[in-house]
Amino acid sequence: MILTGPAIEARRQRGDIVIDPYDPARLNPNSYNLSLHDELLVYSDLELDMAKPARFTRHRIPEEGLTLYPHRLYLARTAERTETRNLVPMLEGRSSVGRLGLFIHVTAGFGDVGFCGFWTLEMFCVQPVRIYAGVEIGQIFYHTLEGEPLNYAEAPGAGGKYQHNRDIQPSLLYREFDQDPQGELFEHAGG
Repeated sequence: MILTGPAIEARRQRGDIVIDPYDPARLNPNSYNLSLHDELLVYSDLELDMAKPARFTRHRIPEEGLTLYPHRLYLARTAERTETRNLVPMLEGRSSVGRLGLFIHVTAGFGDVGFCGFWTLEMFCVQPVRIYAGVEIGQIFYHTLEGEPLNYAEAPGAGGKYQHNRDIQPSLLYREFDQDPQGELFEHAGG
């Protein structure tokens, strides 16, 4: 089940939900609006290798906004740090943002129980669109659990590599690759 706005507020007061900074005016009937931070990362290479760290450049969103272009992936983050206990957090783009052809998370809107940090946004646009720092870009909502939750950082396959982040997180998938004695790459099972 999805929490209602009043249930989000009650769980926030109990400590199951942390949103920092928090503004009660951003609470919706069944979600809370998160805003866009003022920086973006853009990968430098046109071809990315899952087994290697990717190079990127950092860009600040100026007061007059920044235009995003199709066929590029822009990594951003929320201005708010969230923490969730005993619930599953999910992130979706706001419909007003989606109606401009801007997707704020290409594949990763699903959070883990116990996640603590900023949400990295995987932004992609259908046509050029100007964005602004501070805009309410997405909405976080919460599912209840059935069963005893595993700690995010200790769960098999999770590894907690994005836990307690303080910045935009490029892909850390390369950490799941090792080299065997012959120097060949292989991926860890489960993850």
